[in-house]
Amino acid sequence: MTRLLGIDLGERRVGLALADDDGSAARPLATLKRGRDLDADARALRVVIDRYDVDALVVGLPLEASGDEGPQAAITRAWADAMQGTLGLAVTFRDERLSSHLAETRIGPMKRGRSGGPPSKTQRDAYRARVDREAAAIILQDELDTQAGLRSSLPRRPDPQEISR
Repeated sequence: MTRLLGIDLGERRVGLALADDDGSAARPLATLKRGRDLDADARALRVVIDRYDVDALVVGLPLEASGDEGPQAAITRAWADAMQGTLGLAVTFRDERLSSHLAETRIGPMKRGRSGGPPSKTQRDAYRARVDREAAAIILQDELDTQAGLRSSLPRRPDPQEISR
């Protein structure tokens, strides 16, 4: 059995989710604040990896609407390559388009502040952290479903033998 850590990488936070490849569902785990540098991110992830005996990482890849890789995907790939080198774990990428939107749909709207006013900064930060964890679970579940042959969010490349002339 392999234990997987799903990652939704953002500029300020890293959403984490955990699952085993035995058919169990991915579950939101934690949200980490991004460190000042890659080493700080790696140290924070190492604590989680050691605590939960993680075997591999599944990192959400922020593709553009067209499916092409843009600047954010390049940043994510560079971050994941650095984590792979530092942590020594296999990394798989999974299309993360619309994962945050789906996460917001799942957890519902942000709660209002006192007396029905706007939410406080603390409430906004807590909500965003929860969305990041849920998005990581969605990304990880997509990978698990793909491994099980159920579906994939990434477009399948055409097999050259299937292309009609």
